[in-house]
Amino acid sequence: MTIGNTVGASSAQRLCTWDSIPWSKAKAHVFRLQTRIAKAEREGHRGKVKALQRLLTSSFYGRCTAIKRVTSSTGGKTPGVDGVVLRTPQQKMKAIFELKNRGYKPLPLRRIYIPKKSGKLRPLSIPTIKDRCMQALWHAALVPIAEERADPNAYGFRPKRSTHDAIEQCFKMLARRNSAQWIFEGDIRACFDQISHEWLLDNVPMNKTVLRKFLKAGFMEDGKHHPTELGTPQGGIISPTLAVIALSGLETKLVSTRKRQRDKEKIHMITYADDFIVTAASEQYLRDKVIPTLIVSLKEVGLELSIEKSKITKIEDGFNFLGFNVRKYSGGKLLIKPSKASIKTFLEDVRAIIKSAIALPTEILIRQLNQKITGWTNYYKGGVSSKVFAKIDFEIYSALKNWCLKRHARKGKHWISRKYFTALAGDNWRFHCTIKDKEGNKKTLYLKRATDTHIRRHIKVKAEANPFNPRFKEYFKEREKKIRKANLPTHAATAGLHSISLMRA
Repeated sequence: MTIGNTVGASSAQRLCTWDSIPWSKAKAHVFRLQTRIAKAEREGHRGKVKALQRLLTSSFYGRCTAIKRVTSSTGGKTPGVDGVVLRTPQQKMKAIFELKNRGYKPLPLRRIYIPKKSGKLRPLSIPTIKDRCMQALWHAALVPIAEERADPNAYGFRPKRSTHDAIEQCFKMLARRNSAQWIFEGDIRACFDQISHEWLLDNVPMNKTVLRKFLKAGFMEDGKHHPTELGTPQGGIISPTLAVIALSGLETKLVSTRKRQRDKEKIHMITYADDFIVTAASEQYLRDKVIPTLIVSLKEVGLELSIEKSKITKIEDGFNFLGFNVRKYSGGKLLIKPSKASIKTFLEDVRAIIKSAIALPTEILIRQLNQKITGWTNYYKGGVSSKVFAKIDFEIYSALKNWCLKRHARKGKHWISRKYFTALAGDNWRFHCTIKDKEGNKKTLYLKRATDTHIRRHIKVKAEANPFNPRFKEYFKEREKKIRKANLPTHAATAGLHSISLMRA
C-alpha cells in the first residue's frame, strides 16, 4: 500500500511503502540532527535547539524511526486504553503521516500493577501506541540535550552506558589504599512518581504544549479517569530521559571543582537511575555537607531521599549496589562480587523452574535453565565471581539430582546417572538429554554451567564521552570493537552457551 495526497511529505515519500523505507538513511538523518542539537545545546544556542527539534520531529525520517522503535519493541504489541496496535505495514505508514505536533491530543494511560521483589505492587502506566510513538519522536529530540546536561558519572537511562560502567567506576574510586573510607548509599523515593511538573515545564527544552500534554494525560483505572499532577509515567518512553535531566547537576553540586579540595574530601558520586552512592573521607562530612545538599537539591525538582533505603556505610563493611557487593577486605583489597541477595534470588528462581518441570520433557527444562544461567552469569562475569559461579553449579546439580530421583522414584541411582549425566569438558556430571534436529539427526543438548562463563573485566565508558559529540566518534567505534572481541566465547564457553553439539547416533 502507498500513501497518496498526504500533507507534510514529499512526493517520493507519499509513494513510499513501509518495506521500501531506507532505514539506514533514516537513522543517519536523525543522528545528524541529534548531533546538531547537542552542539547547539553545548554552545548555549537555545533558539537553534528549538528550531532543530522542530525540524527533527516534523521530518519524515524522524517519524519513521519513532514508529519503528515502538512497533519493533517487546511492548509494541501491548495496546493502551484504545486497544489499538500497529501490526500491518499499511497501519504503520498511516501512523507516520498522522504523527504531528499540531493538534496532538493524548489519551489517558492504561494503569496496571506488576509485583515487586518485596511483594508490593508497582504501578505501570501504558500509553496508547500513538502516544508512545509521539514520545519516541520527542525522545529522539531530547536525548542529545540530556547527554549534554547529565553528570559525568550518571549511568542510568543513557545511551552507550550500563550498570557495569557504574560498577567499574566504583572500583576506580574505591580500590586505592588512600581512597574514601565512607559511603552514603542513597535512594530517591518514588522518583518517577514525584518529579515536579512545574520544574519540568520550566526547565526541559522542548515544545511546552506537547510536554504538558504528556504530563497531564492522566490514567484510567477501574473505568475511571484519574488526573496526574506529579511525576512521569513509568511506562512512558520519554520518562527516563526527563528523569536524567531532572537529576543532572547533583554531582556538580557535591564535588568540588578545586582539585586540592576534592582530593582532601574524597567526594565522588556514582548514579544509576534513582540509586546512587557518594564517597567521602569521613562520616561527619557525609552527615554535615553531603546529605543536606542532596535534600535541598532533590527538593528543587520535587523529590526526596528514601530514608529507610539510604544509609552510611564504612567500606570495610561493604555495600550493595546494582546487584553487586562492594567491599574492601583486610590488606586493603577491594572485591566486587555478586551480592548475597542476588545469589539467593537467582537460586530460588532456578529451583522454581526445576520444580515446575517435574513432568516436562528434559529438553524444555535444559533450555529454560540455559537461558536463565546465561543471562545471570553474563551480568556478573565482570566481578570476582569464579567461586560464586562454582557454588551456583553445585546448587543446580543438587537440585537436578533431587529432580531426577523424584521423577524416577522406582529407578536406581546408576540408571539415573547413565540417563541424565555424562562427561564433558572436565565435568563428569554434565546434565544432558538427546534430541533430534529438523533433519531427524540425533544430537545432545547440554546444560550450561555457570563456570563455562569466563570472568572478563568490563571496558568502562569514559565519563565525559558523549555519543552525539563528533569528538568521540572514533572512541565509541574502537570501544565497541574491544567489547565485541572481549565477549567472543572460548571453546569451553561455546559448549555450554550454544548448548547443542553433534552426537554419534
